[in-house]
Amino acid sequence: MCGRYAASRRPEDLAGIFGIEKWEPEETLEPDYNVAPTKEVYAVLDRALKDEAGPRPVRQLRTLRWGLVPSWSKTPEGGARMINARAETVHEKPSYRRAFSSRRCILPADGYYEWVTGKQERDLEAEGKKKRPRKQPYFVTPADGSVFAMAGLYEFWRDRTLPDDHPRAWWVTCSVLTTEAETAPLAVSPAEGPHALAEIHPRMPLMLTPDRWDAWLDPARTDVCELRELLAPPPAGLMRAYPVATAVSNVRNNGPELLKELAAPEEGTLF
Repeated sequence: MCGRYAASRRPEDLAGIFGIEKWEPEETLEPDYNVAPTKEVYAVLDRALKDEAGPRPVRQLRTLRWGLVPSWSKTPEGGARMINARAETVHEKPSYRRAFSSRRCILPADGYYEWVTGKQERDLEAEGKKKRPRKQPYFVTPADGSVFAMAGLYEFWRDRTLPDDHPRAWWVTCSVLTTEAETAPLAVSPAEGPHALAEIHPRMPLMLTPDRWDAWLDPARTDVCELRELLAPPPAGLMRAYPVATAVSNVRNNGPELLKELAAPEEGTLF
């Protein structure tokens, strides 16, 4: 799954990486090292501009709200629960299938966080002893330092309680696609801890390699079978994972120190 991630790259950098043609300076977001559901996030998408003649899609960098609200929803309250969509079934789920057909995006990140319950706590649970598990967070990121391009969907929702000219009349929300976590060895493994992503969590965000970006973003591609072929997991061995401080578990904490690699899992959270 993907419940928290880091996104520190600035619009100028993302423009060069993804070939962005248009972005609004007033939508600039500060680097965020603890992106949580319902926050505003950057999304790369191809969409025609209303003020230009012709249907040519333009690659844009937009700020969307993380937590998809289907266009037919009566209220936006369920958005916080719809932060992830399973790649295996996204084409058939009522909440996602229309967006999958024509409103796909890329959510750029540095990497994502995932939590592993410490061995000592797992042993206590197995013995039937009541204790709240203490989980060790890991940061998962491309081993070569490249952008972690997560496959995403976006959707428009109209708040009918507000007038057309109200700034919150339209919501644009998004969701991250997830897939089965890799069982192959990580490109770089921590000395103590998991040696494959599947040992951290059974799911992972679906990362798109650069050769798939254009096809994924192309709104003219609507054939479900062709689109599903783009959902194949990336080649194994591209990622590394390392333990980080449990401070990231509190969404109020934010800063580059959250990405600092620990020499070993924190005491009491040993893998």
